[in-house]
Amino acid sequence: MDSHSKTNAGNHRTLPTWEGPAIGLLDLDAFFASVEQLDHPAWRGKPVIVGGSPKDRGVVSTASYEARKYGVHSAMPSATAQKLCPNAIWTRGHFDRYRELSHKVMALILDETPLVEQMSIDEAFFDITPGRYSNEHPVLIAERLQERVAALGITCSIGLGTSKTVAKIASETRKPRGLTPVYPGTEQRFLAPLPLSRMSGIGAATERRLRSFGMRTLGDLAHADDEDLSALLGQYGPQLKRRARGLELSPVRPFVQKREPKSVSAEHTFPHDLTTEHDLLAAIDLAAARCGTRLRAQKLEGTVVTLKLRYHDLSYHTAQTPVGRATDDEHVFGPMARRLLPQIWHEGTGVRLVGVGLSGFGREAEPQQLALNLDGAPEPAAPRDLRALSEAADEIRRRFGSSAVSYGRDMRLKGKDVPERPDDEPGGN
Repeated sequence: MDSHSKTNAGNHRTLPTWEGPAIGLLDLDAFFASVEQLDHPAWRGKPVIVGGSPKDRGVVSTASYEARKYGVHSAMPSATAQKLCPNAIWTRGHFDRYRELSHKVMALILDETPLVEQMSIDEAFFDITPGRYSNEHPVLIAERLQERVAALGITCSIGLGTSKTVAKIASETRKPRGLTPVYPGTEQRFLAPLPLSRMSGIGAATERRLRSFGMRTLGDLAHADDEDLSALLGQYGPQLKRRARGLELSPVRPFVQKREPKSVSAEHTFPHDLTTEHDLLAAIDLAAARCGTRLRAQKLEGTVVTLKLRYHDLSYHTAQTPVGRATDDEHVFGPMARRLLPQIWHEGTGVRLVGVGLSGFGREAEPQQLALNLDGAPEPAAPRDLRALSEAADEIRRRFGSSAVSYGRDMRLKGKDVPERPDDEPGGN
């Protein structure tokens, strides 16, 4: 018997028998803010907000539960949050630290089962079906996970059910540090009274359509006519009905079977509009460099580069072009992103967000016309040589933090951009 089994060896509670699948969803409570309170003891018990500056166009990444009492929530404009909670402690965030703790939490879950599917930096599904990898009761495993996460200095809420849908909704029922098991056979009783919006996949537009047919709760959806749902939402309608009845059959993908992304990108939001070509080109270079870092970290090479801009009116504009060869080097695809700028931007137009991405992984690159040097100008440095410089910068940042080394292009925009969030953002924690 291992140490984890011994933890519950003396637990003689009588729990209802769990027969069938046991899917859990672990959600870290107010994760970013909780880490900040962990690392700053003086902030504990006080309202803490992680996000961009209220003086600019920042948004709230997350807020501590002390701040949420004032109505502050994720994705809220920072200026609004400051009005609601003027005494809050603000921080732009320490994302390397959040990733560090996230990795530790995921390792704890993997210690209980190899079937772990991470959904975001603070959220993961896991399969602890009795008899698959352990005969221990799922509730006892979930309780132990909560204890082990708490030992790190943060807390989590866990939902248990026979499907991902039930587990997700259950995890949101009691927070923070809630544990909500929905035993097999009780799914419909649990789901029926809940509003439609509680189920993921039902956004505002879908909810409006369902409500137009008189549906208000998940119970209404569970008993809706299949033909009506198909006419209303296509094949998606009956799928939603099955989920509302607790009959979803979506397995937890093993951790080792991480899906290859369709694209890798880096985006930056600026508190003040960029209106000059000089600043926009610098922003493209910065986004391309960080995109290159992410590509190399994931050992991916792409064949299509995309430039994305978000204007001052919040509209998005994109342009893309094939790259001459599969690459992860910003010195190759970055200049191509630069050349896309005139296609989607005119001098003086205010730009709020700049993004550069690469896609077309595993695809053969389209042939490109080679340029001839006919004017006798010196040849630029070989892309491979510049790539070596990028790899060296990657290693320095990995060891000493993302701000340990910067290029001149970074200095041009110093103080102008809003800090990036990790690729996996919090899921409404």
